[in-house]
Amino acid sequence: MSEFAHGPLAERLAHIEPFHVMELLGRARELEAAGRSIVHMEIGEPDFPTAEPVIAAGVEALRRGDTFYTPAAGLPALREALSAHYRDSYGVAVDPSRIFVTPGASGALLLALSLLVDSGAEVLVPDPGYPCNRHFVRLLNGTPVALPVRPERNYQPSAEELSAAWGARTVTAMLASPANPTGTLLNAAELAALAEVAKARGQLIVDEIYHGLTYGTRAATAAGLDVFVVNSFSKYFGMTGWRLGWLVVPEGYQRAAEKLAQNVFIAAPTPAQHAALACFTPEAAAIFEQRRQAFEQRRDYLLPALRALGLRIPGHPDGAFYLYADCSDITDDSFAFARELLERAGVAATPGRDFGAQQPERYIRFAYTTSLPQLREGVRRLAEFLGKPVP
Repeated sequence: MSEFAHGPLAERLAHIEPFHVMELLGRARELEAAGRSIVHMEIGEPDFPTAEPVIAAGVEALRRGDTFYTPAAGLPALREALSAHYRDSYGVAVDPSRIFVTPGASGALLLALSLLVDSGAEVLVPDPGYPCNRHFVRLLNGTPVALPVRPERNYQPSAEELSAAWGARTVTAMLASPANPTGTLLNAAELAALAEVAKARGQLIVDEIYHGLTYGTRAATAAGLDVFVVNSFSKYFGMTGWRLGWLVVPEGYQRAAEKLAQNVFIAAPTPAQHAALACFTPEAAAIFEQRRQAFEQRRDYLLPALRALGLRIPGHPDGAFYLYADCSDITDDSFAFARELLERAGVAATPGRDFGAQQPERYIRFAYTTSLPQLREGVRRLAEFLGKPVP
């Protein structure tokens, strides 16, 4: 089938790129189908299945016939549960009226941007950063403007850098803590300073979808700063395929957000919302903590192993499940390096070109979303590929 449309396409499509990693993933699947063993370190999806209490709650909802639309803002009981989650986990009061349940965090990002971005408006997006952010801005006929984040600053912007980058047409900035692809965090003071800069001129959107997956520290939330906060049931709560997220809106945006959600989404998936209620039970919380500890063990193994092989990983990757490695001592083309690593060693990783334009050829992202034995095998193969001893 031709990749070209047989009729007109909207001009914005020219600015929206596919994930380059999908090309590598497709090739990895081909190699697996041919009998090759592949260690997957490219996928940003937890390898654990949805926790049994959550599955049971979803099944029970289906059996009860809870398959009709909920209100556009979400199941009232789930909005209340999320409000309690902010109170109990962070000591922050978030009125349930400010919480909107969405079809995945992608739905929350799109909802937030749709509330703020007119044609021609500019949005500051971290580089390197999550690629969909800039594509969502393009979808709304806005202009994404790269906000370079440097390894010397832990791949996070300072308030001074945000202020200097904010232009006459800037309406919002998008930040992430923990961040994809770097796994780095912003502390409470940094978040407050960044919010102060943004709110003096527009608004701020903070991506917190990896909250809960932090190691040796707790992530600070921006939910008490009266800014937009995006979160998800996919990562810490392990519900990727259920497609459920949420958006916290600043006070005064509730009616506009509800109107937009009614028209764009109608509602998030009903069985998934009922299932998500079980995420806040003690039984599910115990499972999530065991899995968080497993991710921490993986991080603690993979980080020094990659460094021992000559990959430079600056900053402090204390969250999510990614390591963003500078491979410039090994190659000057991380995309070619990733392809060769897959073909010759059977290790799949994501080259930096998916995450922005700031020297992407220097970087490659490793995801520790596979078991510790698989990570050890991946490191063994990588060491052999590089002609170095196994660390």
